[in-house]
Amino acid sequence: MEKITSFTIDHIKLIPGVYVSRKDPVGTSIITTFDIRMTKPNGEPVMNTAEMHAIEHLAATYLRNHKDFGSKIIYFGPMGCRTGFYLLLAGDYESKNIIPLLTELFEFIRDFKDEIPGASAKDCGNYLDMNLPMANYLANKFLNEVLYHIDESRLVYPN
Repeated sequence: MEKITSFTIDHIKLIPGVYVSRKDPVGTSIITTFDIRMTKPNGEPVMNTAEMHAIEHLAATYLRNHKDFGSKIIYFGPMGCRTGFYLLLAGDYESKNIIPLLTELFEFIRDFKDEIPGASAKDCGNYLDMNLPMANYLANKFLNEVLYHIDESRLVYPN
């Protein structure tokens, strides 16, 4: 069986950043999948499910309500390895195109202090597994360590 593309990336060299994971044609359109890598794979602790779950709820809500990108959001969700998230957008994009959007998003998560959208038994299958303070912390860390001074080494997968 052939390896899928994401398993061909050298995770030893991979650092936190925003990468184009793949581009898939769908009819006459393109779906761009972004790898939003928040922790260094195999080099620092992975995120716990509670903070990832909080980030997922906040990000999905924010992105789907975004004035410019809301109609282009296909999916935002966690990586199984718990080192980041995938964002799928309708359209042909490069990583640098979405840095302003991600900066807005992670500032929103960093500053969010209210009830997490969809965090109720009626709305979510595991609503008790949420950690907002840690989501705030991780958003701030990602902003300061990656987004606020991002360069090419964090926009293109390493060779």
